[in-house]
Amino acid sequence: MSYFGGEDDPQPGDAFACDAIEHLIIPSSHDIGGFSVRRALPSARRRMVGPFIFFDRMGPAILRGGQAMDVRPHPHIGLSTVTYLFDGAIRHRDSLGTEMVIKPGDVNLMTAGRGIVHSERSPEEMRGGEMAISGLQTWLALPDHMEEIDPSFSHIATTELPEITDHGIRARVVMGGFGGLVSPVPQYTGTLYVDLALAPSASAPFDAHWEERAVYLLEGEIEIAGDRFGPDQLLIFRPGDAITINAGPTGARMMLFGGDSIPSKRHIWWNFVSSSKERIEQAKAEWRSGRFDIVPGDQDEFIPLPEK
Repeated sequence: MSYFGGEDDPQPGDAFACDAIEHLIIPSSHDIGGFSVRRALPSARRRMVGPFIFFDRMGPAILRGGQAMDVRPHPHIGLSTVTYLFDGAIRHRDSLGTEMVIKPGDVNLMTAGRGIVHSERSPEEMRGGEMAISGLQTWLALPDHMEEIDPSFSHIATTELPEITDHGIRARVVMGGFGGLVSPVPQYTGTLYVDLALAPSASAPFDAHWEERAVYLLEGEIEIAGDRFGPDQLLIFRPGDAITINAGPTGARMMLFGGDSIPSKRHIWWNFVSSSKERIEQAKAEWRSGRFDIVPGDQDEFIPLPEK
């Protein structure tokens, strides 16, 4: 996915009963050819939560015959992309020569560092019929001393991710540590990313030791200190306050995320993230002049550099 700024956020309603809630963000919605994407970060009200500088909810949607996801080759610098699916499949190809089909529950971690190019498409063998698509793509800003590291790619199968199942709680640790379990997905700074499902009326604590933390509600309804929240809402919490998340009568599913803050400012333009505006200008010039590497197996198309 790509970022285009300059839009106003939808506005939430009244003030919250819970003082621990710093922001409620209603994602903006975009159609990208057959399915919707809801963008929660960056927003006008909050740019980052921990290292997370971009948070997109893809679908859920059904692509009919003749429709497909086709994100042509495009570049990144200064970040890691994390793709996590609930339904469907996406074929990832990149300029390292990687080709990988990601399926539900798997994690694709692509670290751009000094620069990488990739494409994301519906697998050729699945086209022609109906295809489901549902998932998340997030970007993590790299710390200052790692912004220009060599690009890399990791694929971690769902069977490798640790899970907690206890008293109506199911938590899959996508990145970082949670409940005493640690994900094998590489991380470059302290990161929290957990797929949490609660049975009807079940509850779970959200530890206050994380410097920055948020909840993105995927399904169902939750209640926090008397305030109720529905699907596709992003709650950002103040540091240091203990939180208990209570599921509504139909249960709930959500992503907990956050981690250590990035101490220096990050600039974001299109697919480029950097602590330096000059580095972004350099990347723009390199993509415009064709100095990024090609994507083997997908070298006939690319997304041009936006004019603005």
